[in-house]
Amino acid sequence: MKSIRQNVLIAAPAEKVYRALTTQEGLAGWWTPAATARAEVNSIARFPFNFPDFEYAKEMKVTVLKNNARVEWECIAGADEWIGTTISFTLEAGDKATLGNDHPELLGQLEQQQSENGTLVIFEHNGWKEYTPQFSECSFTWGQFLRSLKRLCETGKGQPWPNQYQ
Repeated sequence: MKSIRQNVLIAAPAEKVYRALTTQEGLAGWWTPAATARAEVNSIARFPFNFPDFEYAKEMKVTVLKNNARVEWECIAGADEWIGTTISFTLEAGDKATLGNDHPELLGQLEQQQSENGTLVIFEHNGWKEYTPQFSECSFTWGQFLRSLKRLCETGKGQPWPNQYQ
């Protein structure tokens, strides 16, 4: 199985990042404004992406919630290639020195972060069957949405769909 993996450092406490990943207001602020969600295991989160000619939505079953540490979903509706895949966000909070020692690959992000403390978001979208054009597009677009999550948590304003590329 194929996986999309991305890491992003956010200059915000893990509690704030976790809320952005688990509340309807947070998800609407960085992913899609019409999101509906509850922070409950086995609940269904819905993420509509309405286009001029058709309506489209992804639905995720919330499978794991570990307070301020991990969120995991299973895709149960959406594009065929997404169904059955899992999406996880693992949060590691710490100061620059600790995060740098634990994750030397973050040195570039750590150098640019002005805050002494932050939260590393380890993102994985697992279970893709093949490398396809949709896989490539999703990998790129997840990067844009993770940047939107970072902006939401750091400034209070994300860039959710349809503005994620701006």
